[in-house]
Amino acid sequence: MPKTLSTDLRERLVSAVEGGMSRRSAATLFKVAPSTAIKWVDQKRRTDSVQPRARGGDHRSHRLEAYADEIVMLAKNSDRTLAELANYVEQTHGLRVTPSSIWRLLDRHDMTYKKCRARR
Repeated sequence: MPKTLSTDLRERLVSAVEGGMSRRSAATLFKVAPSTAIKWVDQKRRTDSVQPRARGGDHRSHRLEAYADEIVMLAKNSDRTLAELANYVEQTHGLRVTPSSIWRLLDRHDMTYKKCRARR
């Protein structure tokens, strides 16, 4: 993934455009893509800032986190697999999740999820 370019570069490019230079010629001068210069100038006009947005991270776990207590309780008190827990969440709450999402939820709540030794 490419790195975020500095705020200083963004401000200098926007200042050049506000000083009368075209976006494309400013992009050439500062060695960035023309589309980048266009987006930075538009961002400055919309938000009055050229700060980069936050990158990465989890943007969807809050949907599953709403049912965390119920899922953790089920995982502790029953012998359900991750796939069965995911199916339960879909049938009960209408939220389609993958078994790996259930795993990450349990991991966030410091619960290891291993198969029962009695099944072997």
